[in-house]
Amino acid sequence: MIGRLRGTLIEKRPPRLLLDVHGVGYEVEATMTAFYGMPEVGAEYTLYTHLVVREDAHTLFGFAGLAERDLFRELIRVNGVGPRMALTILSGMSAGEFAAAIGEGDPSVLTRLPGVGKKTAERLIIEMRDRLNLDQTATTFGAAPKAMPGDPASDAVSALVALGYKPAEAGRLIKGLEGQGLSSEEMIRQALRSMVK
Repeated sequence: MIGRLRGTLIEKRPPRLLLDVHGVGYEVEATMTAFYGMPEVGAEYTLYTHLVVREDAHTLFGFAGLAERDLFRELIRVNGVGPRMALTILSGMSAGEFAAAIGEGDPSVLTRLPGVGKKTAERLIIEMRDRLNLDQTATTFGAAPKAMPGDPASDAVSALVALGYKPAEAGRLIKGLEGQGLSSEEMIRQALRSMVK
């Protein structure tokens, strides 16, 4: 399998790009996230890939990072979601937004994406909720407030998610406590107290 490519960006026409790797041109279908971070044509570029082999085609899909590729691989395991639909999902919303929609169980967010109907959205929520580690999802996919790893706010959000709170809810609770110079333990205590009231 081809897991990563590094070469000269020859052409970019969303959703396709052409990457020259030592004289071989690889055509890759990439997420919009990959395109947003892409340099100008002629520059060196690296992206993570997933190869899909079918009887009639070998298609490379490209991603801005490992977390996005891992989410793509989980999506294509869902019944009724193929590589093109998974690419559409990851191009239509960030991985963090997707993880938040799954954590909240909100199919209406997913049905706004082209090609995703109500039944598919509900299936995605049910199957992906079991596959996504919500504690890891909050930090890996950015469903939590933006904070550096090891930051008290980030640690507090991760702890609340591990306790069973939805990532968006945990982020909201901790966001109100940031900037007060509290440790992660103090933030968790105050957040839990506010939930009990």
